[in-house]
Amino acid sequence: MLRTHTCGELRMNHVNSEITLCGWVQRSREMGGLTFIDLRDRYGITQLVFNQDVSPALCSEARKLGREFVVKARGKVAERSNKNPKMPTGDVEILVEELTVLNISKTPPFTIEDNTDGGEELRMKYRYLDLRRQVNKKNLELRHRLSFETRNYLDAQNFIDIETPYLIKSTPEGARDFVVPSRMNPGQFYALPQSPQTFKQLLMVAGFDRYYQIVRCFRDEDLRADRQPEFTQIDCEMSFVTQEDILNTFEGLARHLFRKVLNLETGDFPRMSYTDAMMLYGCDKPDIRFGMTFSDVTLLMKGKGFKVADDAELIAGIRADGCAEYSRKQLDELTDYVKRPQVGATGLLYIRYAADGSIKSSVDKFYTADDLAGILKQCGAAPGDLVMILAGQTEKTQKALCELRLEMGRRLGLMKAGEFKPLWVTDFPLLEWDEETKRFYAKHHPFTSPKPEDIALLDTDPGLVRANAYDLVINGVEIGGGSIRIHNKELQHKMFQVLGFTEEDAQNQFGFLMNAFEYGAPPHGGIAFGFDRWSMIFGGGDSIRDFIAFPKNNSGRDVMIDSPSEIKEEQLKELNIRLANQLK
Repeated sequence: MLRTHTCGELRMNHVNSEITLCGWVQRSREMGGLTFIDLRDRYGITQLVFNQDVSPALCSEARKLGREFVVKARGKVAERSNKNPKMPTGDVEILVEELTVLNISKTPPFTIEDNTDGGEELRMKYRYLDLRRQVNKKNLELRHRLSFETRNYLDAQNFIDIETPYLIKSTPEGARDFVVPSRMNPGQFYALPQSPQTFKQLLMVAGFDRYYQIVRCFRDEDLRADRQPEFTQIDCEMSFVTQEDILNTFEGLARHLFRKVLNLETGDFPRMSYTDAMMLYGCDKPDIRFGMTFSDVTLLMKGKGFKVADDAELIAGIRADGCAEYSRKQLDELTDYVKRPQVGATGLLYIRYAADGSIKSSVDKFYTADDLAGILKQCGAAPGDLVMILAGQTEKTQKALCELRLEMGRRLGLMKAGEFKPLWVTDFPLLEWDEETKRFYAKHHPFTSPKPEDIALLDTDPGLVRANAYDLVINGVEIGGGSIRIHNKELQHKMFQVLGFTEEDAQNQFGFLMNAFEYGAPPHGGIAFGFDRWSMIFGGGDSIRDFIAFPKNNSGRDVMIDSPSEIKEEQLKELNIRLANQLK
């Protein structure tokens, strides 16, 4: 090894030791006859000292070092006279006796500091430099720790890690596939897996009753903070289990990760039906770190001559504790917020319940004092509270009120960093109707089992069928989801019929799975967790990009390697592909 120690491990017990360090020059400064260099590696930073009086040549050489030069320094550990309590190595420094430049560096396009001066696009272009920053190193170390502890827990639960193919068959259900042309099979294409769903079910048929894989998946969909075109799942499946078995097993995984990675003991994992989540929070992944649940005031506000209310499917409100004194400016800001296209409301109604018991609203001309008092009572308001109300079409109003609730949570500081509130959401609809295509689509995927008591509804009212499905939500982020699967060939055929598949379509796309079900498929179910999202939640981040070594930008591009890119015409010919402009 070129070094005897790392830049993060030296302490007072190393004083007077002869050591050798290697790393990158973080910064340098000159003070009279002394030159100080902060040397950085993956493990931390150590201060090097060069003394003009002791070694003029060595000090002169040190003053020529630029930022990010790679150097090796040999010297003696000494106690610092001006200690830095903010650094783990801040009690010591190295009195350098020998310096070797291992490589020079161009001046980086941004400072390699936690508070860097580089914008996101620039840092993504030079991601290999951005990864030198301690904050990004910590994020990837956290990711490693999560992976390690996940494997430890699942191995102890008798799960077996099995790899599944990356080149598979394309299916039209779900998100768009990334497709890969086959040179040896002209005109035919592989797809990159959106998940190993069918393969893990086949592994259950094969008798591997507890499978897992930390696996790359690919979806060609629009991107946002918690999505990337390629992402990582903790993918799991179990045989001879019920929904309760799966929830208990993976609640155990969550508790294990909190304990081992964050040294936290989590409280209860409450359960909430999809119907209740939508009714109380307006979304299927509610942040339950704070209350402010919805109150339905439709019946109390309709029929009073107020057209907005009279025409609405749903009128619902939230109560903000102690906010009755909000100024008109603050209320106008909230009105502008809910009218943003991303939120979609047409306006905001409010009722102030002052500390002295007086009531003032934005709809005084339509509602009596008794009417307003009834609405406040329905919302559980007390003197000093503010009630904010939205009205309109049900789904649109739920979505907008959900966004308003979250915005109020942010403004009031109710989403405390370092606080984690897990929640299981269960009993999702099995199917969702698409008005444009006039057909049902699977809410999760076509292999999700309906609740046994709802199977008969597949023939009479498919929209009412509930799925044997569940999601784990933490702080308003869907961490993972899964279901009990259909393992009966006849029920799977019925599901395909409800989804509008012809016999030929079902056979072409999923015949291999249906055939496997004829050879003794066990009852089975599973779950998949977003591994990048776990990392983001544990690291207190806002985007999964910060926890991926080489992420794509919002356009799905890798600006560092300039991908995707065109390929040579010879390659296209070899793959029997002609571009659109060549077809004209």
